[in-house]
Amino acid sequence: MSVAVETLPAFPFDWNGTRLPAELDALRAEPVRKVRTIAGAEAWLVSSYELCRRVLEDPRFSLKDTSAPGAPRQYALTIPPHVVNNMGNITGAGLRKAVMKAINPKAPGLEEWLRERAGQLLDVLVAEGAPGDLRSGFADPYSSGLHCRMLGIPEEDGPRLLRSLDVAFMNAPRAIEAAGLHWDRDIAYMTERLDDPATGGLMAELAALRDDPDYAHLTDEMLATVGVTLFGAGVISTAGFLTMALVSVLTREDVREALTAGGGGRGVAGAMDELLRVNLSIGDGLPRLATEDVTLGGVDVRAGELVLVLVEAANHDPAHFSDPLAFRPERENAADHLSFGGGRHYCPATALGKRHAELALETVLERLPGLRLAVPVEQLVWRTNFMKRLPERLPVAW
Repeated sequence: MSVAVETLPAFPFDWNGTRLPAELDALRAEPVRKVRTIAGAEAWLVSSYELCRRVLEDPRFSLKDTSAPGAPRQYALTIPPHVVNNMGNITGAGLRKAVMKAINPKAPGLEEWLRERAGQLLDVLVAEGAPGDLRSGFADPYSSGLHCRMLGIPEEDGPRLLRSLDVAFMNAPRAIEAAGLHWDRDIAYMTERLDDPATGGLMAELAALRDDPDYAHLTDEMLATVGVTLFGAGVISTAGFLTMALVSVLTREDVREALTAGGGGRGVAGAMDELLRVNLSIGDGLPRLATEDVTLGGVDVRAGELVLVLVEAANHDPAHFSDPLAFRPERENAADHLSFGGGRHYCPATALGKRHAELALETVLERLPGLRLAVPVEQLVWRTNFMKRLPERLPVAW
């Protein structure tokens, strides 16, 4: 006698960053749906705006516990388990004030530096001639340079740290040796910066705490971990959003018109929240582990089960955002998007990330008004090993 076994949908669904997954329509009728992850675990996929926000704000759904031994995984850990709850660790160590100061978008001279750096990178692209690569030639080095400046380390060291991100944010079904090797190398680098008199910024502030008796509990490894994690998480998120915002500009006429004065739009600043809402850079779900039995959307989620928040579905939920496929910077609730998470783990660098992208987009649109893709959009190749989906290259002409 044969027994039917339910075949669960594989998640994530679609890595193409120019379209929403086709499965979204079916999820509207089943906003809490069991799926199977890359690591082979069962998980509850949550897709409606209301339920996604509830999961992010409900303390019974824990980020920290997703790294616990034996917990069901979305993908194998590529960083040490204790680093998963990074901002929680920073707060617990008494370092939140220093970190928040470092990521302040109103820091003296920062805006001028961002505008100048964006212009310099575009000048290099133009001098080299079309086609250029807006990802490797602009978004990545622009974001890397910002975080090097914030940490107080040489900008020329950014590329060596960037090399680790392919592995650090890999969606792998099982642990890989390279992840540990990259992590150890970068921790060693940041530890050296603590003793380097040329170091400035946040790393210099952290180094100075070693002489303060109130911070005697901190080790050099803990301080170095702050530098490594802020660089990695910061660059992958800011460069990811900026890259995908550029993809939207290049592939959607409504976006381009809304961002340019010639189109009668409100400009980049007035459209940032809508850009974040329609952004399709998050290719997986935000993971949480249920710490208690919870009824969610009529479904009984048991303690110890994995829950994945599908941000892109929530941001395009017609029950919360009317006409969600339309790009409308004037919509009153555009800022309700969940692209920076929510609850206790709402991204603390929200203001910096928005300002960083705003200045970069303004510079691109001013200097390269004729910017266009150099290949048909169908020929863009999307990386499937990143926590956030990004085009392998973004070849453009102008």
